[in-house]
Amino acid sequence: MKKLFAFIAVIGMLNFGASFNVVAQDETAQTTEATVDTQDQNTEEVAAQETAVEEVAPVADEEVESTSFHAEVKRQFIQGGAMFMSFVLLTLILGLALSIERIIYLNMSTTNTKKLLTNLEEALNNGGVEAAKEVCRETRGPIASIFYQGLDRIDEGVEVVEKSVIAYGSVQMGLLEKGLSWISLMIGLAPMLGFMGTVIGMIGAFDSIQSMGTISPAAVAGGIKVALITTVSGLIVAMILQVFYNYCTAKIDSIVNNMEDASISLLDILVKYNLKK
Repeated sequence: MKKLFAFIAVIGMLNFGASFNVVAQDETAQTTEATVDTQDQNTEEVAAQETAVEEVAPVADEEVESTSFHAEVKRQFIQGGAMFMSFVLLTLILGLALSIERIIYLNMSTTNTKKLLTNLEEALNNGGVEAAKEVCRETRGPIASIFYQGLDRIDEGVEVVEKSVIAYGSVQMGLLEKGLSWISLMIGLAPMLGFMGTVIGMIGAFDSIQSMGTISPAAVAGGIKVALITTVSGLIVAMILQVFYNYCTAKIDSIVNNMEDASISLLDILVKYNLKK
């Protein structure tokens, strides 16, 4: 009985030892597989990071290229030829200077017509012609100047006042349109200079072909590219100045319409004033 019990105990210990070894081997294998998987995952993460860095690098290069706009403009200016590109740039500078001067002048010439007429009528009824003249002197703009010229001749009759207003209105219109002809000249001159630079550049390209004796696509394409830069620059300058020119003409038309309406209202006020006298 004891031997049987001892035999069973030995078999049980052997089975337990074998099971423990199997479990230990399984855990070791799992640990090894987990280590391999971790290494593989780390390797994949490193590769993904390298790929991301490689993808970010072109974006960074694109950002650097986009920030170098002034350098690109400078390079195109040099490629287009310093002489003709300088003339095109000069037309842009002169055209912008004239346009800005006209815009400032026209904005300063804008007058609140309704307020001026109200103040003028009150001053005329309360203080007479001299008070009305003082209101015109204190108001800025061509409309107030026209009113002053009309009030200065009120003693000569309404007809004389009307003629004076019409004549001085023409003078003020000329002052408003002063400088627009020069802006128009710059608008037409800029593309002409660009076309001239293009033609001269094409002549240089054909001279190069003649000197080489053979047609080189690279030389021809490079020469044509350089020649067309001046044309593009001239057209861009003309478009920019055209916008300012149209703004100035629209502003002048608005001021002239206000001048005409205000002149009619002034004559009505003066007629009423003469009737009250």
